[in-house]
Amino acid sequence: MMTLAGCASGPDYVAPQVDMPAAWTPEAPWRVMQPQDAAVRGPWWERFGDAQLNALQQQALGGNQTLAIAVARLAQARAQLNVAAAGQSPQVGINARAARSRISANRPLTNYNSPNYGTVQNDFALGLGVSYELDFFGRVQRVVEGASAQAQQSAADVENARLLLGAELASNYFNLRELDVEIDVVKRSIALQRRALELATSRHDLGATSGLDVAQQQALLDNTLTQVDILGRQRAQYEHAIATLTGTPAPVFAIAPSTAPIQLPPIPLGVPSDVLERRPDIASAERAMAAANAQIGVASAAYYPSFMLSPSYGVDSRNWGSLFNAPSLLWSLGVSASQSLFDAGRLRSGVDFTKAGYEGAVASYRRTVLTAMQEVEDGITGIAALDRAYQQSQSAIASARRVLDLANSRYDGGVTPYLDVITAQQSLLNSERQSAQLMGQRLLVSVFLIKALGGDWHERRDDGSAPPAVKADRPF
Repeated sequence: MMTLAGCASGPDYVAPQVDMPAAWTPEAPWRVMQPQDAAVRGPWWERFGDAQLNALQQQALGGNQTLAIAVARLAQARAQLNVAAAGQSPQVGINARAARSRISANRPLTNYNSPNYGTVQNDFALGLGVSYELDFFGRVQRVVEGASAQAQQSAADVENARLLLGAELASNYFNLRELDVEIDVVKRSIALQRRALELATSRHDLGATSGLDVAQQQALLDNTLTQVDILGRQRAQYEHAIATLTGTPAPVFAIAPSTAPIQLPPIPLGVPSDVLERRPDIASAERAMAAANAQIGVASAAYYPSFMLSPSYGVDSRNWGSLFNAPSLLWSLGVSASQSLFDAGRLRSGVDFTKAGYEGAVASYRRTVLTAMQEVEDGITGIAALDRAYQQSQSAIASARRVLDLANSRYDGGVTPYLDVITAQQSLLNSERQSAQLMGQRLLVSVFLIKALGGDWHERRDDGSAPPAVKADRPF
């Protein structure tokens, strides 16, 4: 029996190996840091230094309904674990009966020589029963292992929901702030174009220029004015999305515009294997494998007999006064066993089903790991490229301003047509808007990379301790 028990409980869980590269392939000027993965990961969004974002994140943690669903499912999983764990202990119950009944005088006979009589009598009974499954083949043990893995998976799902919530909220917030900057750029361009229109109109009234210059400047101004409404609509959509994430009705939610700069935090890379410890979605996929492996043991145990120990002790009497007398005592002690002899392949199919489920869980785990490495690499290359593009955009703005100054000077001197001024104004507007968009993309990719790496981190000093404050400059 002990030999059979070792076979019936199914395979012991061993996490599958995945191929992990030794290092990332960062572009210059990235440098690799060492995140302290054992430390508790905290509010990573605070590293951007935006008080409004911090307040919104705290509001979302308390009011987001998707997160509330994940927390409720965790509570269910933990309760289910308690239910499964109770199967390892005896179940004790008490039963009582008080009845008055009549036995039929015409009931079927078991002996024709014994006459039947109709009898009316009382029946008083009080008993204590115990039920305990003898887990020789590991079924109950595997059920508990599976429930424990599912509870741990639900806990990882809650952490993943928090990470995704924070990343989605930060992404929407940074998109909104990017539009604030872009709207500010457009409004400043409108002011510049209005002044240019006034100048062109004055020169036309004095007969120095034709009406074409005025018409061209008016057309440029009208086109720019339409951009304000388009950008405003886009901003409103992000504002409404943030309201929903924080658990606030969109009609009563508003965020004041702001063009204050937002710092880009230093993001440590560590080594690729760090994501196996830091990312909650990977932890969830790994726990799903453990739960699926336990189900193989549960299904395999069905091949073998189940034994139930069910002792009972109590009293039974037809008279209440004699219920607790010694002759009223009754008890039983025994073991019941059940074994399936023929099921047309049902048990074998059940085991095959659980094995296929485990293989699917393994594939899902490896896919999650591969996706994580892809996301980190995308974030690394994306930030490096966007940093270079942003620096180049600043040079482009400076060049566009010089071109506009030259175009104005040459137009005032009568050397070039007013179309050159129009082109220079449009070029400056495009350059400034492109710079604002690149700024927003850098923030978004930073959030994307933090999410890909699994959340917050703690930089190490030479003595191994964490620094008291977050650096404001980028370490790459």
